[in-house]
Amino acid sequence: MSRCVRFANGPLNPGIDVASAEDGAGWLAFLRSLTARGLSGVQLVISDAHRGLVEAVGAALPGSARQRCRAHYARDLANQVPKSAQPWVATLLRTVFEQPDAEAVHAQAQQVINTLESKFPKAAAHLDEARADLLTFTAFPHEIWRRSGRTTPRSG
Repeated sequence: MSRCVRFANGPLNPGIDVASAEDGAGWLAFLRSLTARGLSGVQLVISDAHRGLVEAVGAALPGSARQRCRAHYARDLANQVPKSAQPWVATLLRTVFEQPDAEAVHAQAQQVINTLESKFPKAAAHLDEARADLLTFTAFPHEIWRRSGRTTPRSG
């Protein structure tokens, strides 16, 4: 039996739940339990791309945007290229998030896709498909950009 640990960190005490599956119904129940405890006004949710979780966020937190976790996505993208190319691809991907403004972020994402296209077309297509989900943060104030890409908070 697999176990799924759900964690939410925010203005309430953290929400923690252990479940036997990572399905939409479980995620929906978890998110609804948080809203029942008073969670409201959520503007941005950062998560991995499990379909059940994505759908549960849409159902339980209407009006909120969802950002794909950069760390999870970086691993997904790395799996599209040979092991020897993974550090290079990871470096390319990081350049997208180091841009000073939304326009530059989107332009750099396109540049990275173009660069990958010649050597690793499968990775280029993967990034192109995930682009909107990965760059949601650009619609928010620049002050939160540094914190908006990970499901696990950085210390310091």
